[in-house]
Amino acid sequence: MADSSETIPESKIIGRWADEADKEAAGTSEEVEIDALAIDESKKVKNDLTDPDDSSIEAVTSGDTPYASAKKFEDLNLSSELLKGLYVEMKFERPSKIQAISLPMILTPPFKNLIAQAHNGSGKTTCFVLGMLSRMDPKLSAPQALCICPTRELAIQNMEVLLKMGKFTGITSELAIPADSASFVPISKRPPVTAHVVIGTPGTISKWITARKLSMSFMKILVFDEADHMLAESGFKDDSVKIMRAIVQSSPDCQVLLFSATFDDAVRAFVDKINRDIFNRDYNQMFVKKEELSLESVKQYKVQCPDELAKVMVVKDKILELGEKVGQTIIFVRTRNSASALHQSLVKFGYEVTTIQGALKQEDRDKIIKEFKEGLTQILISTDVLARGFDQSQVNLVVNYELPVRFNNLSEPDYEVYLHRVGRAGRFGRKGAVFNLLCGDRDRRVMEKIESYFNCQVAEVGSWNSDEDFEDALKKAGLF
Repeated sequence: MADSSETIPESKIIGRWADEADKEAAGTSEEVEIDALAIDESKKVKNDLTDPDDSSIEAVTSGDTPYASAKKFEDLNLSSELLKGLYVEMKFERPSKIQAISLPMILTPPFKNLIAQAHNGSGKTTCFVLGMLSRMDPKLSAPQALCICPTRELAIQNMEVLLKMGKFTGITSELAIPADSASFVPISKRPPVTAHVVIGTPGTISKWITARKLSMSFMKILVFDEADHMLAESGFKDDSVKIMRAIVQSSPDCQVLLFSATFDDAVRAFVDKINRDIFNRDYNQMFVKKEELSLESVKQYKVQCPDELAKVMVVKDKILELGEKVGQTIIFVRTRNSASALHQSLVKFGYEVTTIQGALKQEDRDKIIKEFKEGLTQILISTDVLARGFDQSQVNLVVNYELPVRFNNLSEPDYEVYLHRVGRAGRFGRKGAVFNLLCGDRDRRVMEKIESYFNCQVAEVGSWNSDEDFEDALKKAGLF
């Protein structure tokens, strides 16, 4: 895939998903025949995605356009270059159930807007990346697709997927994320964007639009990834609405795709309002039933801890000691102060840990993530800056050192953040375990609300100071 003048620097993207495939392809010049890549339906298909049951997916379409579920990628009328990217680079064999239902709604004229809810690891990124790539005109050197993400980490990861999937298409791309100090260029000195696809964060994209460096005149498709956060009052609602209004003014027929693992009632109501008030048209919907949102491959546990020191001891003596044998660990906390305190405690006990939170400089955040992705560090303490959009297949353990709660009500769970945290473990169908550390009545009540909301019973570890109980939990999760 051709890149624009600003591609992802090697210092930012280390160990791209395409590396292994590129190494395998090195030294051969044979052309791959697309027909030869089709999967023999009689053979057993390996599936690394976590598919919900068909009955748990609810699709609501508007208008008279018929949509047929795609049993194979050839059903979608994709170019041979895109099929080659899917089969050769992505190593896909057939669409996941989420893809089979949503892709026809994305790719079929008249290209209606879509609200799509699907859990992490179900293949939703492929849906909107494939949608963007399939709509591009490579001969037109102008932005035609825009993908907006809540964090720079998620924007970079989505760009990785786009570069890999679109490798053979000649489609160009550019990242729109805050620049670090070493690569900062004043916006007034930037040339206008000519890349076909732009992926970035709302603040940077909004600045580029305001400075008239990012044209909306030829925009065909607008994607909001983690749309629940992008459109929530506590998220990037104002910037998101500003971008939507700018696109409607210049490209009123632009298709809008809203993807997220969760949509609460308030966000759903707001999405309905903007579709009718800003875009003035009907839209299609796809939702997974609430009880199907948690990843089946991840085993969730709760641990009753008598005090704060007991939580530290559980992390140190049980989870990290046993977890060294099963993969990397992410420990989630609520605040920067909690992250700093836990970091100091674990370092004092001799553990090599890294900590990431929003106050760090961008280059420091990039370095920490790079080292964790490369396996140079095994333990990462994080605020919810990484709850969304961090794909790391080696993460088998997630620890909720502090349960996620609403900023304005510490007794009310943040269900969306909880789901995103759980989704960091056992990515793409691999085994994983989540340990929720509870301390006091409020934590217990918050955990009960989470269980009730997702209609699931979280197993309890017998005793916080029992090696045998934690070993048994990891065995039941398929990790020990």
